Amino acid sequence: MSCLNGQRGTIQEQRDRWERKRSRTAKELVKTEQFYCEQLKLVTTYFVEILKAKGTLRQDIRENIFSSIKAIHSINQSLLVHLENGYFGRGFDQFCPHLQHYSTYVDNIYNASKVLGIQLKKNKAFRRFKKLQESRPEFNDHKLEDLLQLPVQRIDQYMHFLQDLTANTCPDNPEFEQLSRAVTAVSDVSQRIQNNTRRHENHLQLCRVQKLLKGRSTKVLAAGRWYIREGWLKMVPPKGKEAKPKMFFLFSDMLLQAKRCSPLHPTNGDKFTGQHMFPLQDCTVEKVFGHTKSKGGLLSLTFPKAKLLLMSSNQEDLNDWYQSLNSAIRKLQSKETVVHQRAEPRQRALHSAADSHNTPSSSSSSSNPGRKRNMETSEDAQRAHMPPVQWEGSAPKRMKQSDAPEQSGAEASTSGCVIL
Repeated sequence: MSCLNGQRGTIQEQRDRWERKRSRTAKELVKTEQFYCEQLKLVTTYFVEILKAKGTLRQDIRENIFSSIKAIHSINQSLLVHLENGYFGRGFDQFCPHLQHYSTYVDNIYNASKVLGIQLKKNKAFRRFKKLQESRPEFNDHKLEDLLQLPVQRIDQYMHFLQDLTANTCPDNPEFEQLSRAVTAVSDVSQRIQNNTRRHENHLQLCRVQKLLKGRSTKVLAAGRWYIREGWLKMVPPKGKEAKPKMFFLFSDMLLQAKRCSPLHPTNGDKFTGQHMFPLQDCTVEKVFGHTKSKGGLLSLTFPKAKLLLMSSNQEDLNDWYQSLNSAIRKLQSKETVVHQRAEPRQRALHSAADSHNTPSSSSSSSNPGRKRNMETSEDAQRAHMPPVQWEGSAPKRMKQSDAPEQSGAEASTSGCVIL
């Protein structure tokens, strides 16, 4: 009997601890939600509505800057009513189906910052209006730029609150399932924000590298391309000449070799000239030496039409290059394997359809599309094994952007290349 009483006491103590933690989290959630709704009201009242009435900004510019913030304010007001009454599960259950407004907003946040910056530079009336509104005591010295970031930051806060509430809610409580569904829904938007941030940072890196390169012959900006790393490596020539340092930029689909422009050049003294672009899809990399803790090492990169020997006196840097190259090659090759596997069933279906409609009188005409597809496939294979593009000499070759490997939006957002 005493044993049973002890078990009941332990279970009750656990439930009491859950309830205390849940109560603290709930109070903090309500308090921060009230402040969040007040901040959203400032933006919708003193900017969105007044700008619409005054006509200071065109409608398309207003939509680019403020996106779906008015709809977000509306759904969060409804959520706040439920939270203040203690209906956390029900509140988020009705809130989550409207999270597409948050998805729209976070997808546009970088464009909004860009458009806002342009208007502040070019539109004197808007610049004066913004300064006047921000000077109101209600804003408490908050800037519009900071207020526009609040919905993005709030999603991350919701994740922490919902996880804490779910962890401290008894599984047999009716709210447990509702809160669990809310965690999943908000997590999807949180992941979307992280993917958008990675894509934006990658785009900034690609633009930075593009600006480092002299002229427009070397095209770095391409769909689905991810920046990985850069650095100086010594290139060992094939005939025993002195190894010369070259700048290398590693991307998810290719390795770019460049040399520094003359420091005496009046405008390009701090830039580089692109020399070779080596595609990674058929590349193999191995350490010639540098396996031990000795100083430096040598990497061998083999391409279909070229071979590179790259040397570094820094052992750690060499290992980083080796791992980065291997990782990029593996991911690129595995992606191509998946694409080929998806294409095979479709090709079989096309061939079987052509065979079923094949007749002696029309056999030659019906085989032409298949023959054309085969020709295109062989051309693509030949293009993949072409030698690296060169920029040395007076007549540089341009790499067409269409020659770069392309990705769909979904594939680009889930690329495994990490910005280092």
